[in-house]
This record gives sequence, structure tokens and C-alpha cells, in this order.
Amino acid sequence: MTTDGLPDLRREPHPNPTPDAEREAILADPVFGTVFTDHMFTMTWTEGRGWHSATLKPFGPLTLSPAAAVLHYAQEIFEGLKAYRHEDGSLGLFRAEANAHRLNISATRMAMPHLPEEWFLESIRELLAVDGNWVPSQDEATLYLRPYMIASESFLGVRPAKEYLYLLIASPAAAYFKGGPKPLTLWVSEEYNRAGPGGTGAAKAGGNYAASLLPQSEAIDHGCDQVIFLDAVEYKYVDELGGMNLFFAYENERVLYTPELGTILPGITRDAILTLATEAGWEVREAKYSIDRWREDAESGLLTEAFACGTAAVITPVGTVKGRKGAFTIGGGEAGKFTMQLRQTLLDLQYGRTEDTHGWITTLG
Repeated sequence: MTTDGLPDLRREPHPNPTPDAEREAILADPVFGTVFTDHMFTMTWTEGRGWHSATLKPFGPLTLSPAAAVLHYAQEIFEGLKAYRHEDGSLGLFRAEANAHRLNISATRMAMPHLPEEWFLESIRELLAVDGNWVPSQDEATLYLRPYMIASESFLGVRPAKEYLYLLIASPAAAYFKGGPKPLTLWVSEEYNRAGPGGTGAAKAGGNYAASLLPQSEAIDHGCDQVIFLDAVEYKYVDELGGMNLFFAYENERVLYTPELGTILPGITRDAILTLATEAGWEVREAKYSIDRWREDAESGLLTEAFACGTAAVITPVGTVKGRKGAFTIGGGEAGKFTMQLRQTLLDLQYGRTEDTHGWITTLG
């Protein structure tokens, strides 16, 4: 078996695809993660055989044993990326190769098999070849793509599974913020951690997100949008939010800080910002950044902007931080100029409105 093409690829036509009028009504006001396209992609890995049985088929329920390893030992990883409708009608992917690479980094940490990166990309091409008409055309709307892998072997026992299922599903999504991004209010968690040294924080594994749900609920109870996690050793350095990376901008010095990697997810949007900010003439520093420094520099005015980033929200300004020690604001609680400039630069690249000088865009017909 080679990586020249998907193994044993079978295409099963949908017997009753969504009527055009119904699909257009959905795309006029899509609700992220609740409606899915007509098809999905699946492929199986079996010990001693490798990847096989690639199938593009109608979206529908899975058949799993009640003893499937994923249900008991959480051997599961996933990715998230988007398909964009460009002005000429073509479809584009943003840094999809980076998602393919990161899936395998997660697979290594979770003792799961690697998926050839070209097969990751080919599964997306196959799905969009039949469901490309599900990509919205309105401003900042996209088709969200969710590739993921689960341990599907039926057994009870703490060891890596001997069978896995790779799947790809898609859901149309409207602009994350209608009317433009609004500055976030964040809650500092001083009791819970997302991940610690040697843990799974750098893997995109479902368990990391499960661990964030209780502190995220605490944040909402305090009138905040998201939770901030601190390091698990000293409880003083900023890690990341429940689902986004963080940046801190010092306009007078033209220096941009972001927490160093290790226990946090190596965000693909985060990585793009490192490049774009450098090209804009800013010095970027990946380093430890304490919550006390954040407060002190925001209150003194040295810190002029802070923002979060991720696939769903792109770049989002941070206006207020709350915690048991009180609250503070950054830049008067408003969206910063540099934050919004970066956001627009990123969106223009993703939607094909500006020249891609980095080779980040994969254009599909």
C-alpha cells in the first residue's frame, strides 16, 4: 500500500441529498455544529494491515461496540479547520497541511497510528467534491471541517487499541461574531488546570476540552466569556483559554508576547500570527507571561492590547480580566488597532482577497 491514493476508496452516493432550497435556507443563517453536510468520510486502521476501507458515504450514525476503547479510555484526537468561499467562487483551505501534521503530533502523544498527511488532505478533497455547495458565501461564513480519530477496538483493558477509525464531517458556520468582534471578558481559574508538564496539553485531544468544561462554567457564572488557565506548577503564568491562545501587545515597544509552547496547544492561527506580526515590524517573543505582569502592565498602560486567537473566532480582542483578586481592563476595554489590523490581514488571506505569499492557501475547484 502506498500514499499515492486513498486505500480501497469507495464512494457511496447519497440516496436522498438535501434539496437545494432547503440547503440554501440553512446556509442563509447557519448554526455552527448543529447541521451537517450530506456526506462524511471514514477510514479504518487495523494492526498488521494499516489503513484500509476508505469510504465517502452519507452522513449518519456510527456502529460501535459498547466496549469500544474510545468510550472507556478516551483514546481520541481531532482537528478543526475551515473551507472558505473565495470571490471567484472557488474554495480555499487555510494551512490544511499544518492541521494534517498536528493530527499526527497528537496521535503520537495518544499512542495512536499516524495518518499519511496526503490522505488527510485527500479526504477533505473527496468530501468537498460532493459537498462543496455547502460552503456559505456571506461575509466570514465558512464550512467548518472536523477530522478526528477514535479507538474503535472492542475490549476492556488499559493499552493502546489495535483498531482505529478516522472520520471527517462538516458543518456550515456563520460569522463567529455578528456585527464584528466584541472584546472578551475573561475569568482567571485559580483552582483548576487544563494541563501540566508531561501531560496532554499540546495534543488536540477531547479530554483536554472535557477538563475545561467545569472551569468554563465557573467563568460564565461570573459573567465572563471564557476561562484563563494558569500553569499547573506555580499557578502564576498564563497558559491559554479554554479553546484559544493568547497574545499581549506593547505598542510603544512594538513587542508582542505569547505564552511559550509545552503545555498549550500549538495553534495554527497562533503560528500564522507569529509570522504576520513579524512582517508588520513587531518583535515577537514566546515566553512565560505572568498574570501579575498582565495586571500591572494593563493598569499602568504599558500593555496596550491583548487578544485571543483560534480557528473559530480568528482573532478576538480581550477587554476585561476578572478573578478572585478583582478585575482590570486592557486598553480601556476596547478592541485595539493592531489586533484589528492583524485580524483583517488574516481574513483577507483566508478568503483569497490578498496575495498568498506564504503558500498557506490550498485552492480547490
